[in-house]
Amino acid sequence: MDVDSSPTQVKVIFTTDEPDLALPETKQQLLVPADIKRYGLSRILNSSSMLDTSSPVPLDFLANGTFLRTTVEEHLASEGLSAETTLTLKYVRSLIPPVYEGSFEHDDWVGDVDVFGNRAASASYDGLVRVWNPSGTAIAVSSSGRSGGHSARLDAVKWLSGKQLVSGGLDRKLVVWDYSEADDGFSGSLKPSMELWGHEKAINNIAVNGATGRILSASSDGRVGLWTSSKRTAPQADPESLPAAHSNKKAKLAASATTAQRGPLAMISAHDEPVTAAVFHPHDSTVAYTASKDHTVKTIDLTTQQEVSRLTTMHPIMSAAALPNSLVAAGSSARHITLLDPRESATTTSAMTLRGHVNMVTSIAASPDNEYSLVSGSHDSTCRVWDLRSARTGSADEGGGRLSEPVYTIGREWLKNKKLPTAGEGAKVLSVAWDSTWGIVSGGEDKRVQVNRGRDILNS
Repeated sequence: MDVDSSPTQVKVIFTTDEPDLALPETKQQLLVPADIKRYGLSRILNSSSMLDTSSPVPLDFLANGTFLRTTVEEHLASEGLSAETTLTLKYVRSLIPPVYEGSFEHDDWVGDVDVFGNRAASASYDGLVRVWNPSGTAIAVSSSGRSGGHSARLDAVKWLSGKQLVSGGLDRKLVVWDYSEADDGFSGSLKPSMELWGHEKAINNIAVNGATGRILSASSDGRVGLWTSSKRTAPQADPESLPAAHSNKKAKLAASATTAQRGPLAMISAHDEPVTAAVFHPHDSTVAYTASKDHTVKTIDLTTQQEVSRLTTMHPIMSAAALPNSLVAAGSSARHITLLDPRESATTTSAMTLRGHVNMVTSIAASPDNEYSLVSGSHDSTCRVWDLRSARTGSADEGGGRLSEPVYTIGREWLKNKKLPTAGEGAKVLSVAWDSTWGIVSGGEDKRVQVNRGRDILNS
């Protein structure tokens, strides 16, 4: 193949673990300009004489296990190698840059976001759940506490199905909502179907399993609730757990309420401090992972409600997500994310540390498309995208171990032209979700749901 001549050329061997992108052996070695970067290498492999694909495939290149972010020449120099060295580059599909698409404005902070199909849901500190279409129109808004909704701020919302959601927050209850939509797709309604009572303090986080209709709740009371979304099979609520138990006036109001009040299938005393996350195992709905400010991540058998294992970290854990590769990503108050291996066969607790945020990590979501990427939201006003295929050995100052840095940083769009007295002030990210169709959806202190969607690297 004829490539642009330059004063210096380097021999490169291209390898890949992706069978559909493998090069014939005769094309795996190539002379490339020493000053070439990732973009140029990707263009070369996507040329008609190299990869036989129907359309260009954006590629990244791993050199010694870390992404190539400099020229080939600069990489060799950093490794103390000469330009005569044959460099082996492993190429992989790139994560697409998350380009800003739009923002949906709220009246108050956005505590949580979730996506199902072509609809997004948000839970706000004004106590309301909203359903949005991709154009940024709020096509449904929940009722307030006087009409069967919430009476205080919301920190969590999740879709159970395309016709049902569940939300929770400061008023200690979960509300299951029935969602319906008009034929024109531009208006809908959220009607409270069931209130779930049992927690003694605020609900910080919710997880759902659509196949079983089960719900997990993480609360500041140190407990994890297991619930069903089926009104027919849900246990009756313990009268002592209802606010009516403490007020005759409230009792009269509750007696006339039309929304069914139900209790948990189980209430598990899991932690000594507030529980910040409870998530289902990605492949087994009878297993949950819980995370807490008490520095621990626990594995819970939901059938017996017993603790199976416990992993202890150095710092309070503010968020967690179960990854498809059986690891748990735990976001800490110390600004980093630790990948923990809860399996009994694991030889080490911490598999990798992700460093890059400059404030506590409040939300984590796994990629919907692969097993090697995730996104995190932080009080530092950013979301950061991570690719676990790239890792390096940490220095002594960094504590050793395997470290990874973010591949993309997503700022709050409305802040770009504003000068704030303190970096990131007024724009803490409180929640992030990642969806194949919507892209990366995040919300927070700026009273906005922001959407960032990937676009083709080669055309950007």
